[in-house]
Amino acid sequence: MRVYGVMKRLRSPGGCPWDREQTPASVRGNLIEEAYECVEAIASGDASHVREELGDVYLVATFMAYMYEQEGAFTVADVLDGLADKLIRRHPHVFGGQGGVETSQKVVAQWNDIKVRLEGKKPKNSAIDGVSQSLPPLERAYKIQKKAAKAGFDWARVEDVWAKVREETEEARAACAGGGADKIEEEIGDLFFSLTNLARFLKIDPSLALSRALAKFSRRFREVERRMKERGLSLGKDSFAEMDGLWDAVKSEEPR
Repeated sequence: MRVYGVMKRLRSPGGCPWDREQTPASVRGNLIEEAYECVEAIASGDASHVREELGDVYLVATFMAYMYEQEGAFTVADVLDGLADKLIRRHPHVFGGQGGVETSQKVVAQWNDIKVRLEGKKPKNSAIDGVSQSLPPLERAYKIQKKAAKAGFDWARVEDVWAKVREETEEARAACAGGGADKIEEEIGDLFFSLTNLARFLKIDPSLALSRALAKFSRRFREVERRMKERGLSLGKDSFAEMDGLWDAVKSEEPR
């Protein structure tokens, strides 16, 4: 694998000082960052951008695996062989000639059974077990809600979900009007949770929706900055009226 050879050279005594200084702990955040950038590239629909960002994901994964190889814990080949073994083991209906698995639901059930019965994973005591504590809060909320819904704990109508959002909005407003910081934090958290649940109910990934909103805000704000500079105006609280007017202008010029 060519990338393996490149990584080996970078980590060698005559390689790159920065690469040699890194540890799995120092680059673990890069793995999350690159994954998000890859998701953003997929949303853009630009295949060449996706190719580049997927390469970055592979880069960080290979980088970390090679660090462990240098420590003698396991090799990069061990990681890939283990992955192949796992895929084969968890797909007996494909690789083992086992029948009776014709739907994706049955595949998931079989997958979970193999994890417990053959791999020694702990059986789940709760429907929401298995959702990683290390996930970012928004993604963790989304996954917990999906697990709970799969267990039957879900609203029947979207109107009920909207009603819950309105309820949590009013409770947050009330907390802001007369509650302490702890109560406000709690109610704002409940509001975020209810909005995440609304997105899930509407089959929208909230992380992707938020990423799209961030991209839109960034694009508009940069244009506001450009136009302010063009007019010789400075950014600041005293210039909010001008910035707000430019924001509305930028927004109105965007294609619908």
